Amino acid sequence: MSEIAENPYQATRRLLTGHFHETSGYRSVRRRGVGDWLLVHTTGGSGRFGHAGGNLIVEPGDWVLLRPGAPHDYGVEETEGRWELVWAHFQPRPDWLEWLDWPAEADGLMRLRIESGELTEQFLAVHQLCSSQEARGEARAFHALEGLLLGLDGHRPKREAQAGDERIRRAVAFIGDRLGEKLLVDDVAEAVGLSPSRLAHLFRAETGETLQGHIEARRMQMAVDLLRQTSFPIKRIAASAGFDSPFYFSQRFRRFMGLSPQQFRQRQDRD
Repeated sequence: MSEIAENPYQATRRLLTGHFHETSGYRSVRRRGVGDWLLVHTTGGSGRFGHAGGNLIVEPGDWVLLRPGAPHDYGVEETEGRWELVWAHFQPRPDWLEWLDWPAEADGLMRLRIESGELTEQFLAVHQLCSSQEARGEARAFHALEGLLLGLDGHRPKREAQAGDERIRRAVAFIGDRLGEKLLVDDVAEAVGLSPSRLAHLFRAETGETLQGHIEARRMQMAVDLLRQTSFPIKRIAASAGFDSPFYFSQRFRRFMGLSPQQFRQRQDRD
């Protein structure tokens, strides 16, 4: 990737969508990737995804999936001059991971080629729900995204399940059920019958995240939701997200979000 300015992004919601109509010059670069998954569907024109081995050119009918931590370098394909795309950043439920095992074009970069107007309409409906102001819009959009991913899974080439897949799904579920507790890597490893080092290796290979990074991202997502949806004091939110010390929680939250928990809540109140 060329040395150009990066486009900052923080995974602060479990689902964020967009529908862009871009022209020549549009490019997004995040060399270390982001903390959630990114689904991009091309509906018009042509786009380009850069990777270590070159470029993946996408056209209408292409669906691209980027794992957490996968470098981003995408934009309008130069000879086309325009690119229409629908996209979603999302944090999957544990049982979705099997559906996200798409054919790889490069490390962390996957693609399906599907000519289906129905799936395109489903994706646009996800975006409309997510961007609407109606009650429970985001929850309904997340449910609609699940249906879309199931539909895409029907077009995914089936491969023999990897030995570690089920154990990693169990690890993700185990973590999700215990975010408010003291949680050690050894605890997760014991729960799924793996050594800590083997679990760490399989977890990174399967999800693109480190185990500790996944735990902290899930805890921060819980904290973000509580700050948005409740008036709980920061001490209570810290405890709910698995932090014994409100001060340490505030330090980690600021590093993750760029704002203290109190500043984040005040900004949400203004918005």
